[in-house]
Order: sequence, then C-alpha cells, then structure tokens
Amino acid sequence: MTIKFPKCRLTNPADFGRVAVLFGGNSSERDVSLNSGRNVLAALCEQGISATGIDGVPALIESIRAGEVDRVFNIMHGAAGENGVVQGLLEALDVPYTGSGVLGSALTLDKVRTKQVWISLGLPTPRYERLAVGADVQAAASHIGFPLIVKPSLEGSSVGVSRVFTVDQLASAVKLATGYGRELLMEQLIEGGEYTVAILDGIALPSIQIVPPGEYYDYHAKYVSDDTQYLCPGLHGDDEHAIRALALSAFKASGATGWGRVDVMRDRSGNNWLLEVNTTPGMTSHSLVPKAALNAGITFQELVWRILETSLEVLPQ
Repeated sequence: MTIKFPKCRLTNPADFGRVAVLFGGNSSERDVSLNSGRNVLAALCEQGISATGIDGVPALIESIRAGEVDRVFNIMHGAAGENGVVQGLLEALDVPYTGSGVLGSALTLDKVRTKQVWISLGLPTPRYERLAVGADVQAAASHIGFPLIVKPSLEGSSVGVSRVFTVDQLASAVKLATGYGRELLMEQLIEGGEYTVAILDGIALPSIQIVPPGEYYDYHAKYVSDDTQYLCPGLHGDDEHAIRALALSAFKASGATGWGRVDVMRDRSGNNWLLEVNTTPGMTSHSLVPKAALNAGITFQELVWRILETSLEVLPQ
C-alpha cells in the first residue's frame, strides 16, 4: 500500500524563522522528552533551520518575552506540554506551534474523556471504569472482569500501568497508579497484538506491530530494551487499510491535528480496539513515529521538517 505525500510546503529553512524546540519540563516523562528534544534539535539544525533548545515553560516564556522565538516545535511530553497549557499560552501570545491545539491536546491526555468521545461516535474501545478518589475498586473490577488494566488517567509512556489478573493484585495496582494521579482508569485488558498508527498532517502512516521481549510493552520495552521487535507494516491488505482508517478517524474525533500517534489493540478474533492518542509522541531511537515514517520513505530529517510545517498557519505569499 503506497502512501503519496505532497511536497513540503517550504524549501528555504529561513522561512521558519527562529524556532524554539521545547522539551524537558517537570512531568514524569521528562527524561524521554530530553532525549526526543536533542534528536529533533539536531535534525533541524542540520537542515539549516535556526533552532534553539528550551527546557520547560518558564524558560520558553523568557525567550518569547525577549523576542527570540518565531515558532515553537513542541516535544515536551506529558503534563503542560500535552494538556493544553502550552498550547493556550502560545495562542495567547500569538506564537505558532507544532501539533494539536488546546482542545485536542487537553482531551487526548485525558484517557477517560477521550474514550467517552469515541464511544459516543461508535468507535471501538475497551470497556472501562473511571476511578475517582474513594471509588469502589472491587465493584469496578467486577463490572469489567479480569484480566484488566489499571493506569493513571493523565499520564503517558506506560507510567504507573499494571496488568491485573486476580482480585489480590488490585490494591498494589491502584497504589502504583495513584502515585501518578488522583483519577485512574480501569480498563478491560484486550489480549492479542499491540499496534500503533502514526498520523502526519492528515495521513495515516504504516501501522507498526509491537512485539516486546516480555509480557507486554512497558516503559523498559519502550525506551531501554533492544530486544523489542517492530514489524512495519504491522498488517497487510484490507486489515492494514482498516486499522489506518480507524486510527485516523479516532485522531480526528478527539480533536487532534498536525501529527501524533494512535495506539490500538487487535484481539485474537481480528477486532481492533482503540486505546489512546498521543499528541506529542517520542522522537528517540526507540520511538515509533520515526520508524513508521521511514517505512513510508520519510527520513528523520524530513519528518521533523514536516512536523515543523504543521505550525504554519498561513503559507508565505
């Protein structure tokens, strides 16, 4: 299945102006963001783009006030980088930025509300329970059934996630997840293959099937292990077309724009189940969007250029 991309909209790196690559911050995903930021910054500079790395929101505000920023490449994972705070700040200051806007960012970081939108539109996602403080965890588990997943509602990178197979494991799973946020998501565990589909400027890239060395794709498998296998494309023929179409529909339904990634489980009967949207995916050596882009013929340098182009509100005349 060939993907045809339009030509890049800009050819002169000077047309981007002064680019601030925003990374780091103080979320639980800080280390991953620093890694992503270094890679993005290097790729932009190698192409002659005037780019500077900025760690966190306070430093970004200082640079904008000093008149040093024309646009922002946001690669600050989690928290303020993905929950609409940075997006709202930049819109208020009239500074263009990459990726999703305020609504898409805020909604997709909230796994519970994203699922509510998908369900309202008839899109498939595992059954779930929202666990507020003081919720009856055992009653929720009885409704969902084992096995299940417990995770923070507002985190990414598999932080605070547990697979739960028996009632005896519930307490420790809830305790772990609560360390990363007060509201939790309890979700049906779909047993089958794990897939992800990257979205770039309205186009779904080839799917990736993730085959971790252990039981599932946890933080270590994502960012540390060299034994995780990535099969791209993950599917073929009509199955590949269907998972890409579903991912793109889910991405648009959640208000996400520009670029991102949609995670999907495929059960043993071949049914696809939407898990979540990541509006600022990783750009590390282990990350998935660069792998999918390369399969579609897009190098890492071209990828960051195209992502930066998502910050263009009006094309130069």
